[in-house]
Amino acid sequence: MPDLDIRSFVQVAFFLSVLGVLVLLWLGVRAIRSARHLKFFRMRRDRMMRGWRAIFFSVLLILVAFFINRFAEPIAYYYFPPTATVTTTPTITLTPTISLTPTISLTPTITNTPSVTDTPTITPTPFIPLGVEVLFESTVTPVPGAVFSPLVFAQEIDDNLQPVNPAETFANPVGQMYATFNYDGMTVGAQWTALWWRGNDLVHFETKPWDGGTGGYGYSDWNPPPEEWLTGTYQVQIFIGTEWKSVGFFVVTGEPPTPLPTDTPTATATATATRTATRTPWPTITLTPVPPTRTPWPTLTPTPVTPTRTPWPTVTPVPTLTRRPTGTPITPTATITRWPTPTRTPTPRP
Repeated sequence: MPDLDIRSFVQVAFFLSVLGVLVLLWLGVRAIRSARHLKFFRMRRDRMMRGWRAIFFSVLLILVAFFINRFAEPIAYYYFPPTATVTTTPTITLTPTISLTPTISLTPTITNTPSVTDTPTITPTPFIPLGVEVLFESTVTPVPGAVFSPLVFAQEIDDNLQPVNPAETFANPVGQMYATFNYDGMTVGAQWTALWWRGNDLVHFETKPWDGGTGGYGYSDWNPPPEEWLTGTYQVQIFIGTEWKSVGFFVVTGEPPTPLPTDTPTATATATATRTATRTPWPTITLTPVPPTRTPWPTLTPTPVTPTRTPWPTVTPVPTLTRRPTGTPITPTATITRWPTPTRTPTPRP
């Protein structure tokens, strides 16, 4: 490999600096333009800051390129002065001619042809299994321009749905796992699906109409029993409708905890007291005739009734009828009173 001299090194450094300036300017302008179309203030601000940061570094790189082009070579020669290079002049030397001697021809050998040819396998495009697709509920057509970021995995998230201590390898026991992402251009009510695979086995999925906003942060989680976190590589795929949007991988190491044995209750026969009905015969009642006691009637003693005689009233003589002259008023005559009937007073019996 030929040595790189100082002049060539300075030229290469200058051209790399110019190329870096162009790349940073392009990235900065592109980030600022794309930030104007974001609806969320935080995401728009972060993207604008990245754009201006790229432009700022491009300005610094312009100054570095100018310094390299103007001062790098003189400074390098100051510390490493050039020296004259001795050039050797080749001399012609007579070389004796070698007579050709017949050589033994090599017998061709049999080349082993591999019987099995390794054919590169085609990586399949993620798809939704038919058993999950039949569970779709939404009738809203998703927007094709919806975008999702790469998935980040963590065992805990904060209040802003940001992963806490994200990683790509987790040791058992794992517990609950979160696959976090940010998104933009989503349609509320569109069907979205998250598939969790371990190798070729679908271990968990969730599919439902989208209930978030059009842009922001989201996650998919899985919290199985500890013994189901088997060692291996896990893959999480995000779909909008049937269109694949994002995928992420993480690794689980260590043996999962062994589930505690569960005591199986043994049925114990319990003696049941059986009541035996003992029928006691009713006592026999003997009827003894009792002669009735006759109470004699009370003796009636006749009480003589002494009649009380009321004397006869005195007869008042009837007045003589006297003729009266015509026109004289009639005087009423006295009324004859009847004799009273004797009343018998009963005497109570003893």
